[in-house]
Amino acid sequence: MPEGKTGSPDAMNRTTVERKSERELVVTRMFSAPARIVFEAWSKPELFQRWWVPKSAGMSLLSCDMDVRTGGAYRLVFSHPAFDQPMAFFGTYREVTPHKRLVWTNEEGDQGALTTVTFEENAGQTLVTLHELYPTTAALDEALSGSAEGLPEQFAQLDELLAGRA
Repeated sequence: MPEGKTGSPDAMNRTTVERKSERELVVTRMFSAPARIVFEAWSKPELFQRWWVPKSAGMSLLSCDMDVRTGGAYRLVFSHPAFDQPMAFFGTYREVTPHKRLVWTNEEGDQGALTTVTFEENAGQTLVTLHELYPTTAALDEALSGSAEGLPEQFAQLDELLAGRA
């Protein structure tokens, strides 16, 4: 998948989306905020729901329940005009290391990925790396033709949120 560019042409605002193997997707972006602030945007429902859904997708986040702790669970419910029923995405947090790392399962189907997000701070900036490991090549192919397309936009929305909190 080609690199997605969002925001200004500055390298700071570049989101890269890369297929690392038949089953792995890696997304990276540098943010102008300390890891603590970036981590909060991923772990506090009131912040997470402000940036997670790509605005261009035409979806609404109906509910956002997140118990961000090792062993805790999450459940996100979306609506979309093209679907009669709301869609739920849910899973369990396998690892939560504040300001450093989040690992969660995607349990809404048997093709869900294991997602790991790391936060690496350097001089007040944070490199976010999202790594998804899918159970099959077909599952990753489906993600790349669907939800993964929105990742550059999501990360740009996160960047806007963080700029407002700085």
